[in-house]
Amino acid sequence: MLLNGADPAAVRRAAEALARGELVALPTETVYGLGARADDDAAVAGIFAAKGRPADHPLIVHVPDAASAAPFAARLPEAARQLMQAFWPGPLTVIVPRAEGMAAAAAGGQDTVGLRCPAHPVAQALLREALALGVRGVAAPSANRFGRVSPTHASHVRSEFDETLLILDGGDCEVGIESSIVDCSREHPVLLRPGVLTRAQIEAVLGEPLRDRDAAAPRASGTLAAHYAPSAAVRLMSLAQIESGLAEAAPKGVAVYSRTKPARLPEFWRPMPVDARMAAHDLFAVLRELDDAGVREIWVEQPPAETAWDGVRDRLSRAAAAFAADAGI
Repeated sequence: MLLNGADPAAVRRAAEALARGELVALPTETVYGLGARADDDAAVAGIFAAKGRPADHPLIVHVPDAASAAPFAARLPEAARQLMQAFWPGPLTVIVPRAEGMAAAAAGGQDTVGLRCPAHPVAQALLREALALGVRGVAAPSANRFGRVSPTHASHVRSEFDETLLILDGGDCEVGIESSIVDCSREHPVLLRPGVLTRAQIEAVLGEPLRDRDAAAPRASGTLAAHYAPSAAVRLMSLAQIESGLAEAAPKGVAVYSRTKPARLPEFWRPMPVDARMAAHDLFAVLRELDDAGVREIWVEQPPAETAWDGVRDRLSRAAAAFAADAGI
């Protein structure tokens, strides 16, 4: 059921549903989330069931402000405090030690928890309304079936779930890919998932380099090797490989998503923005559009090597890994 996120009565209705332990889809500046009250493990179990998501793959707890994060944390390391002050509300998740007895299901059973304060005004209104009803935080992964393309518009969410799900419509998501995730639970901060915030931006706040993910890192949302995949096979290719493939056979049912227009046009071509933030904004919507068009394969030009493209490159690499896994490559 689609509700107007600009309507206070609709926000109140959604908050009341969360307080009862029901699921609500909500807009954030990154992607739409499928939310449940994080302090109710039975309600959170509904998220895993609806998405078909493994129960040990943790969720992110969304809170309206830094003060509301405190009940979920056994402690807030200094690195987490610095990042929260610099980037909240915004597209950054911090992993911190989890308070005993809080959000165990949302954390996938780990002793750490991911916390984020979203910037979207509808998300903020919902979280504050829910807090007034005793909901201390909302656990919310992307509002789509597990492993598939994240939704950046309310219509995308509606296409994924049955009509009984309450969906707060907040328009297009401004950012378009999920938040950066930084593990602050250990001695040195570790980048677990890139987003639109660059390494340089995060490191400037921390005053030290971000470490790369290692075997000891906690599990985190959206970090599986194969993820973010449409039904069509995604192939990451150089422009030369795309041009060569089109010249050889001009295959039917192939779409190309590239920054440069191919010399020989395929059945479907969509231009990729040359600006990394715009590319992030458009990425999931384009993949969904091409999927809806019924293409078999989506050939995507490799993103540039610049760090500004790390988030887009990460999502495309995981989407392509899903194709490689299915093909036995």
